[in-house]
Amino acid sequence: MMHLAAFFFTPGSHSAGWRHPDAIPECDMDFAQYVRIAQAAERGKMDTIFFQDTVALNGSAALDGVSPFRPTQGRQAYLEPTTLLAALAVVTQRIGLIATATTTYNEPYNIARRFASIDHISGGRAGWNLVTSQVEDEAGNFGADHHMKHAERYERAEEFYDVVASLWDSFSEGALIRDKATGNFIDPDKIHFQNHRGKHFSVRGPLNMGRCPQGRPIVTQAGSSGPGMALAARTADLVFTAQSDLAEAQGFYRDLKSQAAGFGRNPAHIKIMPGLMTIIGRTEAEAQAKYRTLQGLMSDENAMRLLARLCGDLDIHAFPRDAPLPPLPLSNAAQARQRHLVEKAARENLSIIEVARYLGTSLGHHLLVGTPASIADTMQQWVEQGACDGFTLLSPHYPVPLEDFVALVVPELQARGLFRHDYTGRTLRDHLGLPVPANRYET
Repeated sequence: MMHLAAFFFTPGSHSAGWRHPDAIPECDMDFAQYVRIAQAAERGKMDTIFFQDTVALNGSAALDGVSPFRPTQGRQAYLEPTTLLAALAVVTQRIGLIATATTTYNEPYNIARRFASIDHISGGRAGWNLVTSQVEDEAGNFGADHHMKHAERYERAEEFYDVVASLWDSFSEGALIRDKATGNFIDPDKIHFQNHRGKHFSVRGPLNMGRCPQGRPIVTQAGSSGPGMALAARTADLVFTAQSDLAEAQGFYRDLKSQAAGFGRNPAHIKIMPGLMTIIGRTEAEAQAKYRTLQGLMSDENAMRLLARLCGDLDIHAFPRDAPLPPLPLSNAAQARQRHLVEKAARENLSIIEVARYLGTSLGHHLLVGTPASIADTMQQWVEQGACDGFTLLSPHYPVPLEDFVALVVPELQARGLFRHDYTGRTLRDHLGLPVPANRYET
């Protein structure tokens, strides 16, 4: 069975989608709209919803006048996602709840406690999207002048994950006795201290929380650089990646599954779900008309601003926009996304502005414009030909495109026997077909 996640990037993953007549741009701050789109995803029997996060106002240097390129479009305000997940847990019943939290600007104990709490509140539906941060603006909010270097961010993330995972195992099953007759509240032999001393963290433990309903929350990873893939292969249950070419996706799939096996893991226990944006019409002509409308709302200036962030120290604005994409110095932001853009530009002979508009359309993810049947055809091909285990669905704006996918594409996938008609389990691990992990202190 195909796996599906609804990626929430309000007010839309298309850089100008919020301007569409059907868009509700206030969904970035309106909890009622989050409820609407979360319940739509659950109505479509999707495995999970998935929230991106950045702990800064993206492009804030430009906003305060440091740069002449002042952003007027895009994503500037949105709710903190773990708080949002806790609220959405009580207005949904079965769908998984994943939120992003950075290892660069957090501490392990807080993250372990936060996601364990969401898992308890939701009855076992929580997931943590482990990221190392890519937006330079974040550093200034946490006492730093510059973003930590890529390699150091991943070194910190490796240790961060190990501490969090051990904290989630602090309580064995049955540790909370709560025996009124004897007065014994806990079994001290089933409480485990971490006493971690590492390069980046010193954490005594234990976590002050009973074992999670699904053992531990799901861990997802979005990095596709060398260090990102290694971290995902060792730690992730679900991987959100960016590929727009079948052969490229097949190579990534084989490589990551092989690396997971090299860490002693069952490759089937790591689900690879690349991003996919769909623009759906009941006819091909209707789909193409929707696409043209969206593209007509995007300004070249804002598309170039998105591209500039991934160009390292190179001033991409100094080059003619119709020129080929020049060689880019290695970015300290999203290195895998930069590589994806460079390879796509070379493969398809794209100009600078064409690359920028591609990025502005779908954040660099695969884009399908067509009917429910044609979109299902490609999705089926990718899963059956070993390119992925499912998809993370991006919406150009909210809520209509996601509701259209649920109403039009999900029934097509169900009719082909590719997707569930109903949930068969209660937890996110159940939906993904993943076992409950053993407590490390009991093995």
